[in-house]
Amino acid sequence: METRDLRVQARGITQNVLVGGPEDGTPVLLVHGNCSSAQFWTPLIRRLPGGIRVVAPDLRGYGRSETAPVDATRGLSDFADDVAALLDDRSLFPQDGPVVVAAHSMGGGVVMRMLADHPGRFSAVLLEAPVSPYGFGGTRDLEGALTTADCAGTGGGAANPDFVARIQAGDRSADAPTSPLSVLRSAYVADPASLGEDEQLLLDTVLSTAIGDDNYPGDGTTVESWPGMGPGNRGVLNTMAPNHFNVADALAGAASKPPIVWVRGDRDAIVSDTSLFDLAYLGSLGAVPGWPGAEVCPPQPMVGQTRAVLQRYAANGGSFREVVYDNCGHSPHIERPAEVTAELLALLGH
Repeated sequence: METRDLRVQARGITQNVLVGGPEDGTPVLLVHGNCSSAQFWTPLIRRLPGGIRVVAPDLRGYGRSETAPVDATRGLSDFADDVAALLDDRSLFPQDGPVVVAAHSMGGGVVMRMLADHPGRFSAVLLEAPVSPYGFGGTRDLEGALTTADCAGTGGGAANPDFVARIQAGDRSADAPTSPLSVLRSAYVADPASLGEDEQLLLDTVLSTAIGDDNYPGDGTTVESWPGMGPGNRGVLNTMAPNHFNVADALAGAASKPPIVWVRGDRDAIVSDTSLFDLAYLGSLGAVPGWPGAEVCPPQPMVGQTRAVLQRYAANGGSFREVVYDNCGHSPHIERPAEVTAELLALLGH
């Protein structure tokens, strides 16, 4: 499928939107995750048939969209409201009515927020390796109770400074574990060979990330509890800190409940019950010194939390199905493109 970029004014900012397919095609919205852009969906888009209308925005501060500030105190609502405004743009969605949406990682949290705040906009949802409904880090159990650490170790201050600096410098090397290309190969997928000929294009999406306190990673605070850092109120990583983002009850009780298909890989290094990006889990391995123990700061059961909330969603009148791919990491649409495309086409009625 051929695509083109459209520049759209919505909510006071310029958003770049990747569009493909006929205006009268079956509409599908694609929402990318953190440190990527709409082009990250390329391995899936190329597999879609010609009768599909694809709309894939670059979120603010990513791709070619405006580097507008992100108010982390609203959780992921800045992104959610930006995307919701696009649904009313008839140059993007000529047909009125609900659409099918697929969302990856942080984008899954954006769509969860939209399900709660913008009911009736989706006819079906595909969540791919989504952030937990309780946010990222600092939670005790499947109910999302905060630990005494009070979200310590999450947010902008927890980002690896060398990775951030290398994005800002446009580093395309693989000479360090923290280079964007090395992180793409090791964390975004389980098998780096799955990146194939798209590797440089996918690296472009990572390098498109706007760097700063108002964007990625955001600001941080100093706290007395381990590991001495906590979430700030500005920027991307702080939007997912559990003191700012907790959509569990709102999602379970959403007024409109389209069917949800949740796809994930069993070797996801980012969103899992043993996440290598969860400082509490790293502390339990001895990789981060001073960990106070599971009673004070346990690893976050991200997958278990998502499953528990989706079970509540189903008990309240919705439905969901969990699909797990073997030997697959954080980006199933790259590692298992045919299977994920088939799931999306089924939701589209194709």
